Amino acid sequence: MAKKEDKKPQQPAPEKNKAEEIKEETKQESSQETFTVTKEQMEKMESLAKTLADEQDKYLRLAAEYDNYRKRTAKEKETIYADAKIDTIKGMLGVYDNLERGIAQYGDEDSPHRKGLEMVFTQFKECLTKLDVKQMECVGQPFDPERHSAVMHVEDEQYGENEVVEVLQQGFTLGEKILRFAIVKVAN
Repeated sequence: MAKKEDKKPQQPAPEKNKAEEIKEETKQESSQETFTVTKEQMEKMESLAKTLADEQDKYLRLAAEYDNYRKRTAKEKETIYADAKIDTIKGMLGVYDNLERGIAQYGDEDSPHRKGLEMVFTQFKECLTKLDVKQMECVGQPFDPERHSAVMHVEDEQYGENEVVEVLQQGFTLGEKILRFAIVKVAN
């Protein structure tokens, strides 16, 4: 019978492979690093690099311009909505005044017409409250020309200097914005 010989892998072979790989890498690196460029080619590359930089600049400016446009239109939409809301509410304030006058005209507290009118008026006030419309608190407050419009002046020692005594037409605000000035009577 023939003896089986153990075949062991030779150690020096992998070292030769590594050495050959290193030589190939250095050849590739050295071949990648060396270029010969003519003056015309260099000028052409510089002009292409400048053109690329100009195009990138145009792109960035266009992107910034679009972003500004998007923000501006969003803001315009908000203001258009707010202005439309204000215009609509201002038109309804006349109805508020008429309902208030109508209730004041009825002397009989038990009248079914008065009660119906009061219910409609209450519902109307609730609708205004849902729209964030608030009545200005004026009576007993100092006169403020930015919120009040004085149409009458009375001398009465019972009240303080420039104190609002009576509200002739109710004023309203929407958030911080004044929808309608309060028409008031001022003392002293």
